[in-house]
Parts: sequence; structure tokens; C-alpha cells
Amino acid sequence: MHLIGHLIRFIVSALVLMFVSFIVPAFEVGGFWSAFFLALVIAVAAWVIEGIFGKRITPFGRGIVGFITSAVIIWLAQFIVSGVTTSIIGALLAALVIGIIDLFIPVKTPFEQGLSGHEKRN
Repeated sequence: MHLIGHLIRFIVSALVLMFVSFIVPAFEVGGFWSAFFLALVIAVAAWVIEGIFGKRITPFGRGIVGFITSAVIIWLAQFIVSGVTTSIIGALLAALVIGIIDLFIPVKTPFEQGLSGHEKRN
């Protein structure tokens, strides 16, 4: 994926996070740039976790483990990104809403992006 593709992905993710902060009461994002950096932190954390533990435990993984991992990453990200505040319940609800949105707008993981690019070259 090229730089423009990554940029569009983070912009869409930021807009999704802003929408989620609008409908989830205990999850607040200060503005677009806070949401953009939150999306970046979530993506980097997911990439690191996926590299260490495999796809099943990442936020992109389906099931309860992916859901809990998403909530923990969202909750921890509030300490890294300014303008983001959430409670544990808010992080759980945000992970749930993001998971539901992901059913309709699926996003490939960074490793799937790399694999699909590698397969095209062979």
C-alpha cells in the first residue's frame, strides 16, 4: 500500500473514531487530529501485538480475544494521545461499536497488506 493509501486509511479511521465518540457516552475524542493520532497509535499497537502474538490476539482478530484487546488498546491510548478520554466501560463500548462498523467496512491488517503485496510480486 502506498503512502496515499495509508493516509486515506488513517483519515477514515479518524472519522470512524469521531463518530464513535459521538455515540458512546464515556469515550471522548477532542477533535480530528486527536482522532487521527489515536488511529495511528491503535494501528501501531495492533501491528506490534500481531507481530509478537499472531493474528488471533490483535484488535483485527475476531472473537472475544480481539474485542478485549481492542478495548485495552483504546483505554491505554488515552494516556498517549492528548484530547482522548475514556473509562473502561467507554473503551469496551467503543471497541464494540468499532467492531460492528468493521463488519460493514472491513480493513485489512498491516500484515495482510504486506502479504498481498508480496504475493503480487511472485
